[in-house]
Amino acid sequence: MATIAEVAKRARASTGTVSNVIRGTVRVSPGLRARVEAAIRDLDFHPNEIARSLKVNQTYMLGLVLPDVTNPFFPQIIRGAEDRAMERGFLLVTANTDEQMERERRIVSALRSRRVDGILLAPTRGKDVDHIRRTIESGIPIVCLDRAPAGMKIDTVMLDNVRGAQECVRHLIRAGYNRIAIITGPLELGVARERLRGYEEGLREAGIEVSKELILEGDFRENSGYRLAKQLLLQFTRPSAIFVSNGVMALGVLQALDELGVRCPEDVAIANFDDIAGDRSFHPQLTVVSQPGYEIGARGATMLMDRIEGKVTRKSTVVRMAPTLIVRESTRARAAPERASLVQSPEPYPKDAAPSL
Repeated sequence: MATIAEVAKRARASTGTVSNVIRGTVRVSPGLRARVEAAIRDLDFHPNEIARSLKVNQTYMLGLVLPDVTNPFFPQIIRGAEDRAMERGFLLVTANTDEQMERERRIVSALRSRRVDGILLAPTRGKDVDHIRRTIESGIPIVCLDRAPAGMKIDTVMLDNVRGAQECVRHLIRAGYNRIAIITGPLELGVARERLRGYEEGLREAGIEVSKELILEGDFRENSGYRLAKQLLLQFTRPSAIFVSNGVMALGVLQALDELGVRCPEDVAIANFDDIAGDRSFHPQLTVVSQPGYEIGARGATMLMDRIEGKVTRKSTVVRMAPTLIVRESTRARAAPERASLVQSPEPYPKDAAPSL
């Protein structure tokens, strides 16, 4: 097995330069980099990461813990985080909790035992945060993505959920839909409560009463969207529009519409959080609050690596990314919209940055 000294000799470079090329954290001239990379390939060199981690007390590995990797939103986060990690010489290891608290605790414990340098975490529902607190106290930083754990001040990158829901409800009202229902996520999660709050604020500012019979709690899974949509559509006075709190539940809603023979948007309009993968294949195409998943993952990974490398020492920061409302056929305006004049247009985000709280 080749050594780093042999690579350096073949590339006519120092061992420090070879190390810099491998790590990718220090600029090396293109010509010198090309010689080192050629030597690495020719000698089939593989650095001993275990030995190096013991020497520098750093593994250059990050953990990414997500609640449901089958949800089309989370792969975008993975890609953004992975790209930023690779740029700075870190390897990203991804795990799935399946929204189970015990599984989350076990995964975080396993990552600690394998000496990862930091963890990106989209916490599952529940109030147990001891494992998160203990991990941070042990010296391993954590940055939360999309969600924040209950009662903790911690670095977090997430969407401005209230504003996203509010803008979508404003759009529905402007388009002439007044009896608007919502299928929420599990209200144990702050992200689900925030989307419900945005929905309620959108109705109230237009002078529309919030009706409890039009608020049904789902669990961010497809079956709950299907089941609750049927419950709404079979009401004596069915809603004119349904706002769905995530894209996976929206798939269940579409199935319910199809089975009941309900047309969209002629009979009921549909809008939802998350742009569903392959949405263009649906007819009609859905109006969505699009989340910048890639940017959330990239920003979170950058915050985490900055913590690891001591570039950030201040107390926890919460960054809220701006949502984008994409209006499509599923909320086509009715012939004579009502109450539209009561809806105020939202103030846009500054073009240069999303707000930080």
